[in-house]
Amino acid sequence: MVELDTLPDHKILETCLASDTTNYGFSLLINKYKKQVYWLIRRMVIDHDDTDDLVQETFIKVWKNLSSFRSESNLYTWIYRIASNEALTFLQRKKIKYAIMVQNYDMVLAHKIADDNSLSGDRVQHKLQQAILSLPAKQRLVFNMRYYDELKYEEMSEVLGTSVGALKASYHIAAKKVEEFITRD
Repeated sequence: MVELDTLPDHKILETCLASDTTNYGFSLLINKYKKQVYWLIRRMVIDHDDTDDLVQETFIKVWKNLSSFRSESNLYTWIYRIASNEALTFLQRKKIKYAIMVQNYDMVLAHKIADDNSLSGDRVQHKLQQAILSLPAKQRLVFNMRYYDELKYEEMSEVLGTSVGALKASYHIAAKKVEEFITRD
């Protein structure tokens, strides 16, 4: 049994790109990153079924574009970028759809948080989730990457294509908004 945590990305890529082990290599890649991708997307879109769909779409895009991956960044950084873009695009489409229906999609997500039994924690955890949900989508993404995924600003910069300084400012503003949301009555 291969220990995925210690298997270097370049070995996974070699296995993916070799014609006789392509499927096995891609299965290694999925198994190494599916949990991280799932939670990155889940914290953005809240709904489990939507998350599953977006995880699948993410890995389809990874599969289709794997041969053009240039190794200029880390593999997980590239996958995170694809997953982040999938989540942001999905949220944008939902907001447009709900705006046409004269509903607020953020309110729909807030109700999903309140009704979601899979979110562990008590009232404080739910309030934290609602506070994060109140952030603009890109700020929410930055907050989640830093707070939950504990990514360094440099890694986030690679994923999001944004300067480290802008990310620090965005995280600081997001953290302040979350704190204000939680501490208000």
